[in-house]
Amino acid sequence: MDLDVVNMFVIAGGTLAIPILAFVASFLLWPSALIRIYYWYWRRTLGMQVRYVHHEDYQFCYSFRGRPGHKPSILMLHGFSAHKDMWLSVVKFVECLKLNKKPFHLVGTSMGGQVAGVYAAYYPSDVSSLCLVCPAGLQYSTDNQFVQRLKELQGSAAVEKIPLIPSTPEEMSEMLQLCSYVRFKVPQQILQGLVDVRIPHNNFYRKLFLEIVSEKSRYSLHQNMDKIKVPTQIIWGKQDQVLDVSGADMLAKSIANCQVELLENCGHSVVMERPRKTAKLIIDFLASVHNTDNNKKLD
Repeated sequence: MDLDVVNMFVIAGGTLAIPILAFVASFLLWPSALIRIYYWYWRRTLGMQVRYVHHEDYQFCYSFRGRPGHKPSILMLHGFSAHKDMWLSVVKFVECLKLNKKPFHLVGTSMGGQVAGVYAAYYPSDVSSLCLVCPAGLQYSTDNQFVQRLKELQGSAAVEKIPLIPSTPEEMSEMLQLCSYVRFKVPQQILQGLVDVRIPHNNFYRKLFLEIVSEKSRYSLHQNMDKIKVPTQIIWGKQDQVLDVSGADMLAKSIANCQVELLENCGHSVVMERPRKTAKLIIDFLASVHNTDNNKKLD
């Protein structure tokens, strides 16, 4: 074989080896960096821009896409100890998100659903429709196993052990199993990376947890659900271990213009487990609301 050809293969092999070795080193030594790069890549691919807002001593971060248009915006609120990027898997199925126009479509999951529902009750003129995905803030006749555990932790002041605020890879794995119906094996390094991304925010999460389980906030959606007058969609996983699916029926009986979608083989992390189905349900619901509004204008 010609020496030049051999040199070419050596150079090509070395060129390929460098990024491969860099990836392996990052996976083993800095898994959180890979996770950040992954989210950065998807935000860039979807055309999402990131902005920051400061309140007291904490910095809040949000993403947005699109420009103001004639259609209402879609505002999506994430759940407790989650983050803005949890919606990326849903956003990629949405053609365009219009911004800065009221009334807007309000979507919230878990704690975000609780906030969204209470906001819609207090500020109905701001909201054209509401989508609640397994929302918190309801009062059940009996507590499930997860809620019983939370109350025990609250009573013992052991906020360090809250299941939704993992501090180790083992606790991260337990949280994923709690929130997801599908059981899957996540590599230890990925679990470590997920924990490393969260740890800087854990003190804030603990402070927030004590606020949302306080007497003032714990059942705020339950106390205000009959004030919700906008068209409302409820989406809930039938196998939710965090918030019981019976909450969907509770909301449907209290909200006049309400439709319920229950998903089989799905847990609490509806947006993560069934992103395509969730996006389709939301888009179809918004289309029906838009058509109803147009028909009213024609009448």
